[in-house]
Parts: sequence; C-alpha cells; structure tokens
Amino acid sequence: MSMNAVAEEKTTKRGGVLDFIERVGNALPHPWVLFLWLCLILAVVSAVLSYAGVSVINPTKGEEVVVRNLISTDGFVWLLTNLLKNFQTFTPLGLVLAMQMAIGFSERTGMLNTAMRKAILGVPVWALSATVFFIGINGSIASEASIVVVPSLAAAAFQVVGMHPIAGLLAGYAATNAGFTAALIPTGTDVLLSGVSETAAQLLAADYHVNATCNWYFMIAATVTLTAVGVFVNKAFIAPRLGTYQGENEGRESDITEKELRGLKASGIFTLLYIAFFAAITLPANSFMRGEDGSILNGTLITGLVPILILYFIFVGIIYGKTAGTLTSADQIPQFMAESLTSLTGYIVLVFVIAQFIDMFSYTNLGMIIAVKSSDLLKAVGFTGIPMILFFIILCSVVNLFMTSGSAKWYIFAPILVPMMMNLGYSPAFAQVIYRIGDTCTNAITPIYPYIPIALGMAKKYDKNFGMGSLIAYMLPYAVGFVAVFVVQTIVWIALNLPLGPGVSVMM
Repeated sequence: MSMNAVAEEKTTKRGGVLDFIERVGNALPHPWVLFLWLCLILAVVSAVLSYAGVSVINPTKGEEVVVRNLISTDGFVWLLTNLLKNFQTFTPLGLVLAMQMAIGFSERTGMLNTAMRKAILGVPVWALSATVFFIGINGSIASEASIVVVPSLAAAAFQVVGMHPIAGLLAGYAATNAGFTAALIPTGTDVLLSGVSETAAQLLAADYHVNATCNWYFMIAATVTLTAVGVFVNKAFIAPRLGTYQGENEGRESDITEKELRGLKASGIFTLLYIAFFAAITLPANSFMRGEDGSILNGTLITGLVPILILYFIFVGIIYGKTAGTLTSADQIPQFMAESLTSLTGYIVLVFVIAQFIDMFSYTNLGMIIAVKSSDLLKAVGFTGIPMILFFIILCSVVNLFMTSGSAKWYIFAPILVPMMMNLGYSPAFAQVIYRIGDTCTNAITPIYPYIPIALGMAKKYDKNFGMGSLIAYMLPYAVGFVAVFVVQTIVWIALNLPLGPGVSVMM
C-alpha cells in the first residue's frame, strides 16, 4: 500500500475537533498567498482604525500611540523604502540558514544519523519521547536555535526506532515553543524579563530588586511537569492520529560499521574537549566570556551561544567525516553545506512575505494597541485570586497570537500587572510567572510565528500533504495540555506558598 493510500485510510477513520481543524487549515491557500491576503487585510484595517482615531497611551513612556495608516502617503513611502530592509533584517532568517548549514553539514557527513542509531538502540518508547521533551523544553538555554535543532533531531531519532518521524518532529516543536519559558537553569529570558519586572516594581517601591533567578524553582519543576504532559499527549493523541510510519527505517546499530564507530569516538572526544575549552575560559571570575557584572547569564557565553553551536556542528562534522571516511577532501565541506540549504528555498520565498506582514503590523502600532487595550480591560474587570490569574494567562495567550515578541509584550503588561498584583499582596516574581505561562503556551499555534515554515518544511520531508492546518491541529493538544499543567502547578504554588526562586515567594 502506498503512503498516500495509508494516509487516506487513516483520514476516513478519524474525526472530531482536531480533524476538523486540520481539514479547514489545510484547505487554506498556500502560506505565501495567505500572508499576502493578511497584508492586504491589515492595510484596510489600519486605514479604518486610523480614520476612527483609535489610540492608547503607552504605559511605559506615557506617550499617545495612534494607528498608523498603511493606505496613506506615509504608509506607501514607508513600504517602498523598507520592503527590502524588512526581508534583510528578518532575524530568524539568518539563524535558520546558519543553523541548517551547520546541522545539515553534520547530517550529510553521516555523524548525526550514526549518533542517533547508536544512542537510542534499546531505549523504550516512553524514554525516547521523554528525552525529546526534556531536551526541547530546556532548549531555551540555547535561545531560538533549539527550535531549529531539536525538532529535526527528534524526527530522525523517532525514525530510527521505527516510530513516526513526524511524531518526533511535533514533540520537538511543541517542547521548544510551548515549553520555551522553562529550563533547569536561568536563561537570557530570565535576565531580560526580570529587568523589566524590576522597573515596573519600582513604580511602587523605589528600591525593590528583582533577581534573574526569581522564577528558578518554579521553572525547574515545570521542566518535569511539562515533560510528563508532553509524553502523555504524544502517546494519547498524536501517535494514534499519525498511525504507523510506512517509510524506510534509517538503520539499527547492527548496521554501524567500524569506521562509523571510530568516527563517533573521535566526535565524542572532540565534544568533551570543546565543552572543556569554553568552560575553562568562562569559569574565571574576570573572564571576557562573562558580563560586566561578572554574571554568566548576560555574558558572551550566553549571547554567543548560537555561533558556538554553529561552529560545533561544523567542526564535529569534519572530525567525524575525516575519521569515518565520508569526508575525503576540503572541497566537500562547502559542497555539503550548500546541499543542506537546498531544502530551504521554499522557506526563503515564504519569509519574504512573512517579513513584510510582521513589519507592517509593527508599523501600524496595532500590536501595542491590542496589548494595552487588553491590559486596560484586565484592570477594569478587577478580578482577584485564581480568577484574575486565569484571566491574565488567557489574555496573554490570546495577545500572543498577534504579538509574538515576549519581551515587547512584557514591556507593555509589566507596568500595569506588576504594581496591580503588588497592591494585592503578590510578588513581582509571581506576576512574571503568570505572564510567562500565557506568553509561551500558544507559541506553537500562533499562525504568524516565524518558525512555522521551518516546521512545515521538515514535516513535508516525510508527508508532502502536511500543511499549516495539520501543524495547528497537532499542536493544539500540546498547547492546551501545557496550559493546564501550568495552571495546576500555579495553584499548588499558591496553596503551599512555595518559593518561586531563592528567597522569593508567591506573596510579598
């Protein structure tokens, strides 16, 4: 039976909300056409709201923010002068191309495939899924690079053991997006958000300090609870819908040759030396790899982690390829890198129109206006206790569908939420926690999220009919599950007044 026939057979047996979402989503036009229509709709909406005089006061700067009309002389001039700039400065594009070039090179030499085959032989299904989720959730340590790395590696890992590779890809994508805020150690996100929280808290208490570790304990627990619910969703909802994978297995350990084993050994030694090198230059208190205050979190090690990873994948691929015999000349290095980028041609074309939409949306100021109006609504409703917390989580989740930058939203929400919750007796650290929950769980189902095309491109490698509707339908159970477990964990923290981080509790 062909793969298409199997897919059709599975479709006839499925039903319910998720199947409806998948059908409707896949019935939408190609993402390029869809975003083009969104650009046109955005232009019309901006014109209508601009003529209506819609505006808000920026709570941070105290300045009036008005809707900027795209269908105007100024809007037309802005678009013409920024059309290329919008594409060139689209931040995820450089990250995606560089990471794909490096990871694709390692894959082309055979290193990643051999490592996967060797590492996961005999690992039970639940352990493999849990490993993918745990690593993916902690991927925020490597910033957004994890969104590119983890799903592709997870797909390969699942395929090796005969599981559906798309199930692995979806697990990795859900973990790195819906679970982005959690990690075992404080990350750059903690540093950024805590700085904004401190500024907001000082509106009431001039000498109040918010440390970057203020959510540490809560997020450590979240890595465990989110991993558990991710494994459950994968087993109960995702794997059954995908069915049995009909493609080729990538090979078992018995297929690994002596040359491949030597290549893995050399790669392992290099990996240890690579880690030891950066540890040695970072550990000294006055190291140039640290920040000005001596902290690792805001130092070169964290800010330069993506280039460190890129160099690692290139060097380890060279070490493996030379040892295993898959890389016979230096000319093959750029050749393999170029070959690894061929799968991204469709992504690059799609990014052009996505970049226009995102920057057009930013130009209109609609993102800030939606966020401020939503925050004003929250303040007017005057909820307290659990209802207020649930309302704000839902509010942040909804706003995240239109404004994906977590730091930008917190700059808007923090001056309102932090003082309001301090007046109710809650700590700024707790206000930051509930914001982070709402900000992260809908990442995986946000249509304008810049990494959606990457996930779709990866999935089409295994199923050419996999579309945006499929991705959103498969991600929805993860988003709902992650929100649910976060809410339960939050209620437990409130009931027991557990510490959120060192010296920081739920209440003031």
